[in-house]
Amino acid sequence: MTTRSEIMRAVRSKNTKPELFLRKRLHAIAPGYRLNRRDIPGSPDIAYVGCRIAIFMHGCFWHGHECKRGARVPKEHRPYWVAKIARNRARDADTLAQLAHAGWRVLVVWECELKDEAALDARLRAVLA
Repeated sequence: MTTRSEIMRAVRSKNTKPELFLRKRLHAIAPGYRLNRRDIPGSPDIAYVGCRIAIFMHGCFWHGHECKRGARVPKEHRPYWVAKIARNRARDADTLAQLAHAGWRVLVVWECELKDEAALDARLRAVLA
């Protein structure tokens, strides 16, 4: 249990490698974003406040993506993890609904999407155009 606690304590919520990679791509396309704005519902990882665009960088495992990595559930404490990921997905859906109601456009970038840089850049340009 001590090892698991140490591993979980090391998991960061800000400035993760996938988020830093996404920010680097965004800076080349459209600089001027703001980070982790607490005054916006869901505190998006990246926000273009003037354009009302919120971008979330979701880890496939933590947010229950339907890819190979997101579909994997740990063998130990399986009921806990299934419930936790379900809560995360419900919270994400609620956040997206709040932002849509407030007039924000939302982009969710999944960790697995970072592998195809060309497709990612095209998607980011389409949203930010």
